[in-house]
Amino acid sequence: MKNRTKKPNYKKSPSKKFEQKTTKENFRKDSKFNTYKNNKWEKDRFSKKSKKYTKVKPEDEKLRLNKFIANAGICSRREADKYIQAGVVTVNGKVITELGYKVNPWDDVRFGGERIKPEKKVYVLLNKPKGYTTTTEDPHAQKTVMQLIEKCCKERVYPVGRLDKDTTGLLLFTNDGELAKKLTHPSHNIEKVYVVTLDKNFKISDFDKLVEGFDLDDGYISVDAASYVDPDEKSRIIIQIHSGRNRIVRRMMEHLGYKVKRLDRVKFAGLTKRGLKRGYWRHLTPKEVSFLKML
Repeated sequence: MKNRTKKPNYKKSPSKKFEQKTTKENFRKDSKFNTYKNNKWEKDRFSKKSKKYTKVKPEDEKLRLNKFIANAGICSRREADKYIQAGVVTVNGKVITELGYKVNPWDDVRFGGERIKPEKKVYVLLNKPKGYTTTTEDPHAQKTVMQLIEKCCKERVYPVGRLDKDTTGLLLFTNDGELAKKLTHPSHNIEKVYVVTLDKNFKISDFDKLVEGFDLDDGYISVDAASYVDPDEKSRIIIQIHSGRNRIVRRMMEHLGYKVKRLDRVKFAGLTKRGLKRGYWRHLTPKEVSFLKML
């Protein structure tokens, strides 16, 4: 009788849908996405379909007057405070000079006699190509990401975070300051997933070091999960990380003795680049926006 290779044995558990017995043979025979985490290979969650999420109903909450003016794209909040104190802002026909004054979305707010309305919130996702600088204004940069999205909307949007000039992948743009702050602040632990192409094969033993973590010049760092993109191509790995520190992936690889040839961000805050070609952009769907606001 012919010897038949047994399929990897997955066992259900309350915390993980899939768990594989830890052997190198099982890892090589299993699907291309396996994750090395907690000293064992696990069925990778990168390949799972995203969970369904529900719509969030907009809340008619009062806004500070300076924020209302800033949302209209007239000026910053700090500048708005100066205009308020100067008496050039009225609410429902009444001059307001009180800082911290709050208004309803339907109030008649006028600046210099002209009624203003909050600027429409815009959310644009770009699949950034190599060679573009993530900046809004830079006289020394020949190519910037703003050139790629200049026709996406009439509103002025800004990049959420940044990608290095040589890094490709997902980059979000918006004029929603609150959401941008949430997605970039370390306390919110926003998930980022990168595909890293290295100058040589990545050692299996180095997955332990990535997950357990080590010290860099600016402090301790570790990844949440890591794996080979394809077990037969060990120079390409995929990592999940929450840190947004400058050049963090490249510096981690340099610390372990590797040089990064290509770096591509394939997932950001639950958003993927599925169906989005390099150099192209698209507007987020209402469901995607709602999901981001729930993070």
